[in-house]
Amino acid sequence: MDPLLEHARKLAPLLVELRRDLHRHPELSYQEVRTSEIAAREVARAGFSVRAGVARTGIVAELENGEGPTVAIRADMDALPIQEESEAPYASTVPGVMHACGHDAHTAGLVGTSILLAALRDAGELPKGRIRLLFQPSEEGMDAEGKSGARRMVEEGAMEGVDAVVGLHVGAHLPTGRMYLREGPFFAGSDEVFVTVHGQSSHAARPQDGVDAVALASLGVVAAQQVVSRRVGPLERGVLTFGTISGGTALNVVADRVELSGTLRYFDPDVRKRIREGIRSAFATVDAMGGRSEVRIQDGYPPVVNDPAVTGWVREAVAPLLPEDHLVLSDPWLEAEDFAFLAREAPGAFFWLGAGLPDPRRHHHPRFDLDESALPLGSAILARSATHLLERLGAPEPARGGP
Repeated sequence: MDPLLEHARKLAPLLVELRRDLHRHPELSYQEVRTSEIAAREVARAGFSVRAGVARTGIVAELENGEGPTVAIRADMDALPIQEESEAPYASTVPGVMHACGHDAHTAGLVGTSILLAALRDAGELPKGRIRLLFQPSEEGMDAEGKSGARRMVEEGAMEGVDAVVGLHVGAHLPTGRMYLREGPFFAGSDEVFVTVHGQSSHAARPQDGVDAVALASLGVVAAQQVVSRRVGPLERGVLTFGTISGGTALNVVADRVELSGTLRYFDPDVRKRIREGIRSAFATVDAMGGRSEVRIQDGYPPVVNDPAVTGWVREAVAPLLPEDHLVLSDPWLEAEDFAFLAREAPGAFFWLGAGLPDPRRHHHPRFDLDESALPLGSAILARSATHLLERLGAPEPARGGP
């Protein structure tokens, strides 16, 4: 067995205990106070210097090992506003809040990575350079200023001087131990869509006296769904989904107001532009039929684009840790990830790590859970990726030949 993976597996009891503790005590975006305190304590114990309070509740931790490149590794920490439906002994103790996306595993796994990297340094086996750990708040949402945790960490200097950045996301819907990676566009960009349809109320028995906001909103939704099928080519990628709709006051009153919200996903900026324009055109029919619509589209996360060189080096690094058929060339995913902001600052590689139970769970679901045997493997993959990137980035450029 690879020595690094063997060391990681010895850490499994610690990582499982830590992940379960975090799972019992989930914290929402920008409220990860306890989580960040634990992360800071554990990585400081491993030998990292720690800067707390970055992006409100984030942690930046560094391990110095002489002059050389800087490699950043990111884990997000926030939970979701979901009531957990689980009989597990480590189920959430916080009403209405749970780790339904695996960020507890990300945090615990990065603590494991810190222990592995510190041990390599102490043994004189860590290449020259600097390892920077980013324990990031608020991946799941944005604050009142429309900024997620990754964006705020960039603004507060967490990516300054970084030569490469890597990160993983556990996949509770994917077979345990398989790693899914690709060069180029990987996770989609996302924007948030908010629509208000104004009508005029009247008695339900006399709809001709009013303007039915429910009917107009329904027409707008149906028209908007044609945007992807008719304005986006069959070989292009784009999604528009309305997730909420609310309006009306009583069953016998014509509604005078309906509010909708949704999300659009894209890889190509031109596709994004066409979907945005199509949404506005779809709800313009409301105005033509006597109502009034307000459409607001808020910028979200850009696409995650994996750098070809860094992605190739990560693939090289992890090959000894996985059976050949467990390193999977992935298709793009239409999920969104604010790791994209980090990968805009330095060449990056982001990937899925399968962590599915025999009964696989879906992310953002009240019964979400994962296979904890993936924790030490994730720690080892991140540690080996970081060391290999230090080697590759620190290698002297080959001399050029004469004229």
